[in-house]
Order: sequence, then structure tokens, then C-alpha cells
Amino acid sequence: MSGEYRTKALLIAVSEDPIPVQACINRLAPEFLCFVVSESRKGSIETEVQPAITTMPQRWDWIFAEESESFTAVHQTLTRNLPEMLKTWGLQPGELVVDFSRTTPAIAAAMVLACRPWMSQVVGLTAPGSGTGKPALPVLSGVEGSDVIEAGDRAFAWQEGNPWNEEAVPARQEAALLFNQGGFSSAAKRFRRIESLVGGSLKPLYHGLADLADGYAAWESFKYRDAWDKLKTAHKALELASVWDGPAGMSSLLSRVKHNLKFLESIVMDPDDVKLPVAHDLLAHAKRRAGEQQIDSALQLLLRALEAYAQYHLWKQYRIKSWDVQVDQLPKDLQEACRTCYSSDVDGKFHLQLHAQFRALSGLGHPMGQTFVNEWTKLKTLWDAAHQSVLGHGFHTTKADRFHQFYAAAIKLTNVTDSNLPVFPKMTL
Repeated sequence: MSGEYRTKALLIAVSEDPIPVQACINRLAPEFLCFVVSESRKGSIETEVQPAITTMPQRWDWIFAEESESFTAVHQTLTRNLPEMLKTWGLQPGELVVDFSRTTPAIAAAMVLACRPWMSQVVGLTAPGSGTGKPALPVLSGVEGSDVIEAGDRAFAWQEGNPWNEEAVPARQEAALLFNQGGFSSAAKRFRRIESLVGGSLKPLYHGLADLADGYAAWESFKYRDAWDKLKTAHKALELASVWDGPAGMSSLLSRVKHNLKFLESIVMDPDDVKLPVAHDLLAHAKRRAGEQQIDSALQLLLRALEAYAQYHLWKQYRIKSWDVQVDQLPKDLQEACRTCYSSDVDGKFHLQLHAQFRALSGLGHPMGQTFVNEWTKLKTLWDAAHQSVLGHGFHTTKADRFHQFYAAAIKLTNVTDSNLPVFPKMTL
């Protein structure tokens, strides 16, 4: 740590020797400072440590823990006092530095566990070449000056490390599992938290993973522009991070994201009102919901996907807007029904319902509409199941096999192949 850098907060365990405590505090110059100390030593800190501090903290506090106490007792003391104190300080995860190098094993272990959610740096002072803590300065020859703390006639070697640099690996695997289960927002929060705790060189990786998860969360909400922007940023960041020894699964992840970016671009950059890729996306979305056992949601998405395909073909080939139909554009056998049944009381426009959209396509000679009419007796049972579901217009819970039957029928009806549908990546980190 540079001496010009001011640490946000320091939690330091105090022993009988005040010199290492002074040296650590002066090196870090914390804005907030808390001593973990036995109550009997508070007076000596006030007379021996505090006057020697060169840059006074904005605030300091005390947590009293006796060295003779067990790990359990010290841990209870810390967990009861530390969170409220850090909340008062306004501390964020990753802003706490901890020094337990001069305390008992019980207190050190308790500090590690209690501080874990906020701690991003562990520091300590040792005496190179000697176990006494008071080596002569010549003993330090060959040690870089930036690693040496001099305090009066004594010198100490500065040690620092971030345990989260290693702990981040299992933590990111848990976040990846959430991502793979469709919990994109939850995964993004996990990655952001890891980013706040790891060292500087690792932060770009986790920032990129968080942006990636946010991008897919936006996509799940059909915010295509937001998703495209987020995924472009994430892809670039993760490409750079993978150059510097990124996780083993990064290559396959980036490959899938690249394909997804092309798909999103086809939506975002298309100026037309009705877009075929949106229909593909709705169909893929329905498949994902079914994979998560959200069958009723999947069925409604499937119906919406079918409508999007019908709307696309009506508009692309016949310039018919299903939400604003000009009656004379329709086949003659549908015109009267449109006038009497599909007029909106709100705006006076004619709105074709889904079934009528397929009938219109059939009457206009479109193959998809003709297939729908020819297969209607087979489709009706599946159609009714979707409409009678809880999220449709009924009160029935729909079984998964109904969705799979309807999905297969939709694939046949629309003549879509799996290669047309976007596939979200799976994280292996």
C-alpha cells in the first residue's frame, strides 16, 4: 500500500507492544479506526498510541475483548458490536483492513470470521531476521524500502494480502450457478460483491461478469437495447481479462455471447415496427421458462410467440397491422366479422385476435396460416389448455407435457429450427 493512499477503515488488535500498532496506523492513515483490545489497556493506548498517530482518523472506536477469552466469546463480542459500528461508519464491502498479527490465535480467528463480509485486506508487521521484534536496521539489507516500516530505532517488514483473491473462486462458481439457473440479477449482485472485495488486478474480471449477468437480466425483461449495450461492454472487458489468465471456461462463454450480440443487433438495428427476431426470442424465452418448470408462464410466452410470427408475416407480406387493420385488406370472408367483432371501443381501430390472424393468413394464401387451419382440430386441445391455465383465462395448473406438445406443434407451424433461436450461455468458472 502506498503511503499516499488513505485507508477507509482499520480494525487492529492491540498487544502490549505499542510500537507496531503506531507503525501500522501511520502507514495506513485510516479514516476510521477501531481497536480490539482488553479494557484494561485502553488507558495505555490513549497515552502511548494515540499521541503518536501522525494523521488523525475522523473517528475511532473500541471493541473490548480479553486475551484470556475463548474464540467463541471473542467472536460473539465482535459479531454483536462490529456490524452496527461499520454501519455507523457507512462502510461498504471491501473497505475494511484488518491487522491481527500481534494478538492471540483465538482473537485472530474470531476477527477473520467476523470481518469476512467487509474485509479486503489483511496486514501485519514482522521482524525480518529475528523473532524478537527488535532487529537492528542492518539486518534489513536487501529488503526493499517500500516493504519496511521504521519506527524509532526499530524496523518491521510490512506484510499484506487479500484472502478474497483465492476465496473468489468458489464464490464466483456459486454466482455462475445462479446465472445458469436464470437468476441473472442475483448473479450480478454476487459478482459485484466479489468485485468489491478482490484485489485491483482481479476487479475487471468480476466487473465484466457482473455486467454480463446484468445484460442477460435486461434481455429477460425484453430490454433489448440495454442488453445489447451491457453485453458489448462485458464481452470486451472479459476478452481483455481472459488474456491475463482468466477462468478456463471463458473461451466458450465469450463465443456464445458473441453469437447473442449478433442476434440482439438484428433486433436493435432493425427500424421496422414488426421484427422476426423478436418472435424467435419469445419462442426461446418460452423454452427457458419451461426448463425452469414455469409451465404456465411458458405457455403464455408460446402463445405470444405464435402471435408475433403471425404479425410478422401479415405485415411483411401484406402490410397488415394486426393492431390497426384496414378491413378491406382482409379476405372477404373475414371482413364482416372484423367489423362486428374486432372493433375497439377505445380508439375505434380494428384489432385482430390471434386466431383471426392465422385465419387471415390462411385466406391470403400464406402457408403458415393454411397449416394452422388444416391442423386446427389437433391444435385446439393444446390451445384450450393454454387459455385455461392460471395465467391464461382459467384456473387449471398445466402439466409440462402439454407445453412440450404445444411447443413441438409451434415449431412445425412456424417452420422454425433451433438454429434460429438464441441460446443463453452456461457459465463454467
